[in-house]
Amino acid sequence: SSGFANAGAKGWVNGYLQQHGVKVTIPAAQLLADYLGSDLSKVANECDKLLLNVKKGAEIDVLQIEQNIGISKDFNVFELNSALANRKTEKVFRIANYFKANSKANPFVVTVGTLYSFFTKVILYHSLTDRSKASAAAALGVNPYFMGDYEMAARNFSLSKSIGIIGLLREYDLKSKGIDSSSVHEGDLLRELLYKILN
Repeated sequence: SSGFANAGAKGWVNGYLQQHGVKVTIPAAQLLADYLGSDLSKVANECDKLLLNVKKGAEIDVLQIEQNIGISKDFNVFELNSALANRKTEKVFRIANYFKANSKANPFVVTVGTLYSFFTKVILYHSLTDRSKASAAAALGVNPYFMGDYEMAARNFSLSKSIGIIGLLREYDLKSKGIDSSSVHEGDLLRELLYKILN
């Protein structure tokens, strides 16, 4: 599913925008990749929209993505990962409510895929002997810029809890596909999932 392929999509976003003479910040490229998933025609479309609104040689940041593509910089999968990593319960549920109200722009499958990717890396982080920022970032395949969230998540979620969370994500991925669930709104399913992750 799309959330699982976002490392490739992020590189593609980077390359595509650079070919058109525009730079993109790491968080902005990640945000686009997380949101648009691995459907490259969709990604290219949104990148073209961005290119219409930025000058050559400019650097695209998260704010420009928010303004031009309508992805919220405060309510996105990144911020959700970060809020979970830091156990900011109130923020987690504010984002969940926003996702419910804007479910078209925040499909459950993408959110679950991104959380899966995040907690898989948290499990990997638990197994590292060298946890220096550069070494851990290389092992996890993430930019050192994002290591703070993984460090916090590893502190806040033990290895066994993190493994349990992967099980929950699989279970709720199936639930969202209609197994074991009556006509529950995806937004309610997400709130329930997040509650279980935090407790």
